[in-house]
Amino acid sequence: MIVHLIIACEIMFWVFIAAGLAARYLLRRKTLGAALLICAPLVDVVLLVATALDLRGGGEANFTHGLAAAYIGFSVAFGHSLISWADARFAYRFAGGPAPVAPPEYGSARALREWREFGKAAIAWAIACGLLGAAIFLVDDPARTGALDGWISKLTVVLGIWGAIALSYTVFPKREKVTARG
Repeated sequence: MIVHLIIACEIMFWVFIAAGLAARYLLRRKTLGAALLICAPLVDVVLLVATALDLRGGGEANFTHGLAAAYIGFSVAFGHSLISWADARFAYRFAGGPAPVAPPEYGSARALREWREFGKAAIAWAIACGLLGAAIFLVDDPARTGALDGWISKLTVVLGIWGAIALSYTVFPKREKVTARG
């Protein structure tokens, strides 16, 4: 059930974003657009409550419960930047807004961007691990929460890899290729 709810929440997240942007730019209803955009992250509350109720009702924690925590962490940490990304493209395409700015590809500007994204990943990790820890504490039955411990380990490995990638852009900055002119 939880995996279906995660899929439904992801779909609803983007439906609220699309509807909010359409109301803002196509219908010129800024207040309605803002209200619909605010609903996008509220979808996570539905997922959080459903997951908590499932575990409190005696359900055994499994892969999908960990996935729900990871999804909520990602959505909270990256949600604003995803909405901003979509907003810039929607404004450009449908409202005559400026062209979206491409992220930097080279040098210290790229490294700084990678560290900013790593910071968001660290926030997502903290939220997801906090939710997993809270679930482990509330269920208080190691036999039912073993899968959640595994998620904390996996998320920590992913965060470590993400940090190594950000570090690589600092230590070995990508440089623009110089072409020879003939």
